[in-house]
Amino acid sequence: MPADPLPGRRWADHRRTMEAITWKYRTASPWRDLPDELGSFQTAHKRLFRWAVDGTWERILAAVLAEADGADDIGWTVSVDSTACRAHQHAAGAGKNRAPHEPNDHALGRSRGGLSTKIHLASDSRARPLAIHVTAGQAGDAPAFEDVIAGIRVPRNGRGRPRTQPDAVMADRAYSSRAIRKHLRRRGIRGVIPQPSDQVSHRLRRGRAGGRPPSFDGEAYKQRNAVERCISRLKQWRGLALRTDKLAIAYRSVLHLAAVLICVHP
Repeated sequence: MPADPLPGRRWADHRRTMEAITWKYRTASPWRDLPDELGSFQTAHKRLFRWAVDGTWERILAAVLAEADGADDIGWTVSVDSTACRAHQHAAGAGKNRAPHEPNDHALGRSRGGLSTKIHLASDSRARPLAIHVTAGQAGDAPAFEDVIAGIRVPRNGRGRPRTQPDAVMADRAYSSRAIRKHLRRRGIRGVIPQPSDQVSHRLRRGRAGGRPPSFDGEAYKQRNAVERCISRLKQWRGLALRTDKLAIAYRSVLHLAAVLICVHP
């Protein structure tokens, strides 16, 4: 949970501050437009960034997931996908003095749609986020796959190591590569990933040297819509669908806050 405050005045009410942050990103309003009843916008902004740096937002999400797992309420057939989010002009121009854990490019890049950020995530079978990773908008899906899977770490309520291994992982054709399939086999995870037509034709063209086709469960693959529903719920937050944050660490922390509320209010 939150770290001890710095010496000085007492913390402002946590609930009101979280409501202020939620209001700002649900509406995509400027910080200075925060309603008076939600407190000072400086307090909300500083709390957001401070908890992003010390990992509080990630720990809150982990605690919520641990409670759900303790109630056997997490579907461990996991789906992986990504979505690109346009970046507002206010998101550009971050200085070189970066915050801890801040990527060099601030997870901003030029794609066909302009300046954007890409959200990579894994969701359970009930359309709730288990792991979130952000990159520049032009980044490919497959290179981020291992980082997303490595982010799945659900603590136990009692004794025991956190659970990190899904029963199965489903992904679309963008994730069909030998490296990804090998990574899943090495970890003992069943992969449900279709092959794109060019890979199929290349294997057939090689004949017996092309080897056998990878196994694919078409019936199980129908459950992959869970990650699409999860992305849709995240993008209902206008401040996430359109990024205005200069720093990736702040943007990612709000993704974790949105994930917490999705888990608490499914």
